Amino acid sequence: MKQGIKIMAGKSRNILIAKIALAASLLFGGSVATQADELKITDDTFKCLAEMTKVKHFFVDNLLGDLEATLAAVNAPDGAVYPVGSVVSLVPTEVMIKRHKGWQPRTNDWEFFELNVSAAGSTIKVRGADEVFNRFGGNCFECHKLAEPKYDLICEMEHGCDPLPFTREQIAAVQQQDPRCTGIKE
Repeated sequence: MKQGIKIMAGKSRNILIAKIALAASLLFGGSVATQADELKITDDTFKCLAEMTKVKHFFVDNLLGDLEATLAAVNAPDGAVYPVGSVVSLVPTEVMIKRHKGWQPRTNDWEFFELNVSAAGSTIKVRGADEVFNRFGGNCFECHKLAEPKYDLICEMEHGCDPLPFTREQIAAVQQQDPRCTGIKE
């Protein structure tokens, strides 16, 4: 009986030590293997717009497989914070990806990408928080930060962002010309 109590005390102590180590890791900025942020974003991360989900006038996906949560954020009438792993793209060469909380508070944890795209695929031209400029010289974050806070930096016509100098028809034409795929079906 005494030996059983010693074994149980040892197991309880090991569980307690593991819980303390986990708490310390999270408290001091460490990561847990299952933490969603360890997104490995490479050239191969980016795919043809037709392989993403079209919502309204743009395309979304989720790198962690939680497309339902991303769609819920897109369709929330009063705005929402997008889940980690959300991918948002208006045109083939510009993409936003939601990173873990604390990745970059200034950009609401969005990472911006300017891509080179061709029939062979995508290559990352530049990536980052507030230092990414599109091919027209516009700073991604400077435009997106104008969205009302409840929309988590996502620009749409009624979200507070400056209007784009292109019509929806012109944007749709660019989307349909994504060289990585054969076209976007309406």
